[in-house]
Amino acid sequence: MADEKELTSILTEGAGKFGLDLEISQVNAFLRYMDILKDWNQRINLTAIEDDREIIIKHFLDSLSVVPYIGNEIKSVIDIGTGAGFPGIPVKICKGKVEVTLLDSLDKRIKFLDEVIKSLELTGISAVHGRAEDFGQNPQCREKFDCAVARAVANLPVLLEYCLPFVKTGGLFIAMKGSNIEEVGVSSKALDILGGKIENIYTLTLPFSDIKRNIITVRKLRQSPTKYPRKAGKPLKVPLV
Repeated sequence: MADEKELTSILTEGAGKFGLDLEISQVNAFLRYMDILKDWNQRINLTAIEDDREIIIKHFLDSLSVVPYIGNEIKSVIDIGTGAGFPGIPVKICKGKVEVTLLDSLDKRIKFLDEVIKSLELTGISAVHGRAEDFGQNPQCREKFDCAVARAVANLPVLLEYCLPFVKTGGLFIAMKGSNIEEVGVSSKALDILGGKIENIYTLTLPFSDIKRNIITVRKLRQSPTKYPRKAGKPLKVPLV
């Protein structure tokens, strides 16, 4: 088991690979987050990763890899299918001025996220219980965010239908994917229908590992048709391909 000094070193050096200079208060927030995650994980299934070092690399550093693509013009971010708060909470810890909304369909996870937010004394962040298909049709959420992010939720055509309806015209959707991005090749129909265009695909290796990741940035060029997202379950069963 790695000690706190080693964990701090992995976190700060790893963040540095993404051009991020973490302050002591931010490091402490991450370590507190890890403790709460491990505690709650005994009661509800939040993550299969339980080793401290692995949590920092595969959850925290993985989440931080997206921060360089959230520019200063982005004031609001929604994390779709946030799970245990990745990448939304790490984004908030690093970019305190950005308003963050965490959306997840499991109420038990929302209770966990609320505890993390309270314990870390984070402001300008909220956890919301619901499905992307429903909230994407909600006038309070639809096309209200500068940026949407999603990490390992679904294939890209499905993700586009979940996420682009939340993004303002001119805004950004960031899909965090693994090493295989063959699904990009079958995403042109979804992009065309929903008003998006892939701007870039960035390939990276997670620090202190040989794990490959891809970050896909999608610019929203025009409003998404009001029929999307379709009813709950439909995007997954009948994807736009």
